[in-house]
Parts: sequence; C-alpha cells; structure tokens
Amino acid sequence: MKWRIEMRTTLNISDALIEELMSVTDTKTKTKAIEAAIREYVRRRKIRKLKSLSGKIDLVDNWQELRESELEER
Repeated sequence: MKWRIEMRTTLNISDALIEELMSVTDTKTKTKAIEAAIREYVRRRKIRKLKSLSGKIDLVDNWQELRESELEER
C-alpha cells in the first residue's frame, strides 16, 4: 500500500497568474493547475540534468554480444 501525504500550503500568487496557469494547463482548480506546473517543472529539470551528463558517461554498445553469450549459456 502506497501512502500519499498531502500538505496544505498558503501561497500569495496573483489571481491573474493563477487564471493564466489554469488556462494553459487546462485545469479546473487552482490546486490541479499548480500541481501540473510543478510536475512539468520537475520533469524539465530532470531532463536538463540528464542532458548535462551528455558526453560524461561512456556507454559500451555491446548488447548483441551479451545476448549471444546469454543464448550460449542456455
């Protein structure tokens, strides 16, 4: 069973900004709009972090060799 903890938070955000956010996220509530925006922000930060690793990780493309050796073991 996975527990979901929710927090109540008070934010001071302009009504115009919240309305625009609700419009672009196509959500009906302020909470859903903010959750969507936070999810998107986190997703983009993760992508940026992965992109920053470009060229820093040396991957060996030997999946065919590994597959053949696994088949030989059978």
